[in-house]
Parts: sequence; C-alpha cells; structure tokens
Amino acid sequence: MPVENTSDTAGRPVRVAVSLGDPGGIGPEVTLKSLAQLGDDIETVLVGSSDVLVKHAVQLGYHDKSFRTVTGGPLSLVEDEHVVLDVTGGEEVGWAFGAATPGGGRVSMQAVERAVDLCLSGRVDAMVTAPISKAAIRQAGYDEPGHTEFIAKRTDAGPHAMMMVAGGLRVALVTGHMPIAQVAESVTKSAVTERIGILAESLQRDFGIDAPRIAVLGLNPHAGDDGVLGREEQNVITPALEEARSEGAVQLDGPFPADGFFGLVKQGDYDAVLAMYHDQGLVPFKTLAFEEGVNFTAGLPLVRTSPDHGTAYDIAGEGAASPGSMTSALRLAAQVARARSGL
Repeated sequence: MPVENTSDTAGRPVRVAVSLGDPGGIGPEVTLKSLAQLGDDIETVLVGSSDVLVKHAVQLGYHDKSFRTVTGGPLSLVEDEHVVLDVTGGEEVGWAFGAATPGGGRVSMQAVERAVDLCLSGRVDAMVTAPISKAAIRQAGYDEPGHTEFIAKRTDAGPHAMMMVAGGLRVALVTGHMPIAQVAESVTKSAVTERIGILAESLQRDFGIDAPRIAVLGLNPHAGDDGVLGREEQNVITPALEEARSEGAVQLDGPFPADGFFGLVKQGDYDAVLAMYHDQGLVPFKTLAFEEGVNFTAGLPLVRTSPDHGTAYDIAGEGAASPGSMTSALRLAAQVARARSGL
C-alpha cells in the first residue's frame, strides 16, 4: 500500500514516521522492540541509517521481519517487512554503542528533518522521535538544544509547550530547556497566560476534553508563602490565571505549592498540571510514570511524540532497554493523529 498523501483516506491505519535517534543509544533497540507490540491500526516508516538499524537488530537477535531500504520516492508498506528511509546518502555514519559521536549526532538530526518533511507533505500522519544526544548534535554543528526547538524552527511553529503524558496524567511546562538561573525571569505573566492557552487548546483538540480542568503550580517553595518566600505567585502567576479565566471555558486552580501537589491531589481531579520549570514538572512525572511516560509537543502544526527517557548509553547494545515508553509514544501519536484528522 503506498504511503503518499494521507489526508483523504478515512478508516485506514495511522502512519507514523519514527526517527531512530542517536545510533549509539537505545533508540533503535526500543523502536524494534515496540514494533512487535503494535497492532494493525498503526503503520511505521523508520527514518535514519539502515546500516545502524540492521546492526542493532543483529545485536538483539531480531529476525521476525525483514528490512527494505529506500532513499526516497514512493514508500510502500508490505506485511512482515519494515520500510527504512535511509538518510545517510550512502556515507558511513561513524558511531559506536554507548558513545556520543559527531556522526551519530548528524544522522539523528537528519532523520528528524526527514520525518518532519514526511509529516508536512502529508505522507505520514505523525512522527515519533527516539532519543538523541544533545552533546552529539552539538558536536555535529547543530545549535538547537533538542528535538522540540529544531522541529519548531523547521515547521515555523508559533508558541508551543512540552507536555508529558501517561494516560490521564498530563504535565506541561511554562519554561523548558534552560538553566535554572534563568527560570525566574522567564516566568512572566504573558508566558504563563500563553502556556495556559496552548495547553487548553491541546486538551480540547488532541485529547477531546471540552472543558479542561488545569492545576497551576507556584514557582517558589510553598507557592511563596504569601510573599515571604517570593512574590512571583502574587505578582505574576495569579494575575495570569485571572486573565486566562476571563478568556475561555477552562477551570484554572492554583497556584499550588509544588512540593506536595502530586502526593495530595488524586489523579483525575485535573486534566493537566502546568509546572513553572522543567524539573518541577518532570521529576514527579517520571517518578510516577517512567515506564510509560511520553513527551508530547503541544502547539506544533504536526503530531510529535517521544519516549520520556534519554539515550541510555550505559546499556546500549545490551538488549536490556525497556520499550514501554516508546510503545506508549507510538500509540499516543496515533491517538492524537486520529483526533486531529478523524481517521
């Protein structure tokens, strides 16, 4: 079956491009393991180095399907066969299990670029990105700190937000990948209001929640303790909540003290939580849902998910990596693609 423009084919499987990530990490391994767990409702196109993927497959003793390498043109999917869109142009990658290399960084970002293009052209419905190494992509000459920033730039995306998802547990961030020293000055009224809008729209559009309930965390310990431990809650976050409440049908509560929130509030009381910075949101999220957590980027013009773990160089090539988060990322990508397109 040809993988061409997918916009007018209702009822068919969701087609997902998977960028294979850093070749020296566990991305190819968890991708291969996840494919065996998918049903007929998801079809995949693997994007990266065919040679790297085959070497990972051999290392794993993985023989249940064959690989068919293509470099462009029509991408046909055949039962019991994996299509690999090779991005190397026949050049050696230069990589090793458990190591960050310039070659690994280069091929991992070339794969992301091609997967984005497949989405924008309508040849696939969504993309999933296996883990990359920020050190390796920097060695390869890329300035972006990660996937999200690169994809946003390539798609000319407007404001967007990182959202971690595990079933009904959803945690979004006001600030993302930045030094902690820059966080306080970046938590502005406009930034909080903007992220609330992105989060609310995504909950409605991507998750089918008509009237979202969002809990907002404070920035300071104990949410500032009435200004004793900081005034961002009074001067920034609370005014942002008041403005956002006046603009839409969204239930907004907070700012809550972050230290006890996840232990005191029952899952299901809110549809999403908005944290002020990276570790404030991701430490509790990964503690609760590391094996099945997914990184979803809300606000992009395409559907993109990623597992919630890194390259795990220390176990690369050993066959010990759990595919749980990657499998969840593939299923969430398909779920959101269906919600957006009516597949």
